[in-house]
Amino acid sequence: MAKRRFTDKPPTDLCTERSAEDGKDPRFDPKFPPRPPANRKALQLCRQVERALTLSLEGEVLRDLTVQSIVPAPDSSRMLVTVVYHGPPTVETPTILASIHDAHAKLRAEVAANIHRRKTPDFAFRVLRF
Repeated sequence: MAKRRFTDKPPTDLCTERSAEDGKDPRFDPKFPPRPPANRKALQLCRQVERALTLSLEGEVLRDLTVQSIVPAPDSSRMLVTVVYHGPPTVETPTILASIHDAHAKLRAEVAANIHRRKTPDFAFRVLRF
């Protein structure tokens, strides 16, 4: 009877170390590199608005705010601005939001002066405390 060509043990000389991609079917690997985000212009606008808002936050309560993130909500005509309050803990969140509301027109005017668009986006603010 002929000797079997394959043994039950896997060959040991194929790779030097194991990785997360071992045993993965190469047919499921992506054929093309990942595409850039579809809303590139909206993300670019978010960065411009973030720079403009960071420079224009001034006042009694607003100077203790830091812009954490800005995302389009639901599109680039309205943006959700997340700010972090680093001031004294005695100041309540509704007081912070009232200060932002009072300075809303000034903040929007500063953003309009710094970005190059026909219409300035509207803002919705969210305050985080640390």
